[in-house]
Amino acid sequence: MSTEFQAPTARYVPPRTRIMLAALPLAGFAVWAMTHLVATVTTFTTSFGAMCVAWTASFLTLWWVPVSWMERPFRASGEQRAALDALTVAVQVPVYNEDPAALRACLRSVLAQSRRVDRVLVVDDGSVDARGRPATLDDVRREFEEAASALGVETAWERTPNRGKRFAQMHVLATDDADVFVTLDSDSVLDRHAVREGLLPFADPRVRSVAGHVLVLNRTASLLTRMTCVLYLPFTRGVRSAQSVLRRVTINSGTLAFYRGDVVRRSAGVYEHERFAGRPMQMNDDSMLTFYALLQGDTVHQPSAIAFTLVPERLDHYLKQQLRWMRGTTVRHLWWLRYMPVTGAVFWMTVSEYLHLVLAVLLPSVLLLDPSSRANLGAVAASGTQVGIVLCYLSGLRIFTVRRSDESPWSRAALFACTPLIALWRLLVLRPLYLYAMCTCRRVGDWGTRKAVEVSLAEPASLPATSPAPAGSLKKG
Repeated sequence: MSTEFQAPTARYVPPRTRIMLAALPLAGFAVWAMTHLVATVTTFTTSFGAMCVAWTASFLTLWWVPVSWMERPFRASGEQRAALDALTVAVQVPVYNEDPAALRACLRSVLAQSRRVDRVLVVDDGSVDARGRPATLDDVRREFEEAASALGVETAWERTPNRGKRFAQMHVLATDDADVFVTLDSDSVLDRHAVREGLLPFADPRVRSVAGHVLVLNRTASLLTRMTCVLYLPFTRGVRSAQSVLRRVTINSGTLAFYRGDVVRRSAGVYEHERFAGRPMQMNDDSMLTFYALLQGDTVHQPSAIAFTLVPERLDHYLKQQLRWMRGTTVRHLWWLRYMPVTGAVFWMTVSEYLHLVLAVLLPSVLLLDPSSRANLGAVAASGTQVGIVLCYLSGLRIFTVRRSDESPWSRAALFACTPLIALWRLLVLRPLYLYAMCTCRRVGDWGTRKAVEVSLAEPASLPATSPAPAGSLKKG
């Protein structure tokens, strides 16, 4: 008998007094370091005025660091919860060359939700085995359909020719009449309350999409996966959290996202056929659906709707994934600059990101060109390093906003301590890769990077025994 995989659980912890007490001395040290930096620049550079302006602009591009702490999980009244329970919710899972154990765990977590979903729509987008023959997932399908039937959850499982993730999604979503669509990757494992929490923002009729909170499932698999836990922080609990405060989240992760049904249905026929520079665009599907939602209303992040995902364990897989994401994001930046209003937050958030990138290259160049600062480069660099370390720790504090069942406080503290070292990886590896991705963004292609399974679940998984969800949390009807 196979050992049943037990997914970790997680709980979002809003910032408490202890976090703010930790932030205050760090913020104070940041002020001291900035003062010291200005004093250094004043002493050793002849272009003091220009440097002060440049440094100020650099810090303004980090607006999201303090704003992210203003995020709070969405809540709903009893009357609103009753209305949310009456919504029809459909979950769509596109599958392409996925590890069977990971897919089992994904489907298991969907059926085990405390707020039961109405239907689950699985589309196998032409998976193949290592020899290029059609891959069969019959055992996974049979177990899933039996478990869903016992719970009264509708299912559909279809296999289509390989055309890409967007076609796999719209194959079933374009004609489905659900009020809310939940999109998952086939290696997503949901926290038990993910759907319940993800629906809460829809109590506000202005909300058109909700981003889930993404955590790393295989965090202890390698040094790279441990690093990824921290590398995810600036976006998943930083920029996205700050954007949610403004109700202008720009990218929902495919790991877990929620959309009003009409947002997705209206995009059918266009979404699948996006083109860039005359080429079909299949990557960055999640940001495109978010873009459609942005055009119609508010887009937010629900930090208590948690999903775990498998991340690359090998460097080649990791770099290939990052390059694909970066190229797709570059294309989406152009879309935001073109279609988002100049007076809106999304336009200026995009400008801010590019300004940050330009200044990261421009400031060191100016320092090297200035004779006085070049002669005292050590002192200037030391002051800049101090500020950088403090900013890394201020951003890294967000690691303490989530408690995982499989992670001890000491593990979180160790990751927090390593934040500046991991920031070097971002600076020395990811920054050059991003510049390369920007220059090669025309190379858009299919949705999958794997010719075969690349990340497997450490333990075999099986679908759960049927068990009732808590009273009051089920779809009524």
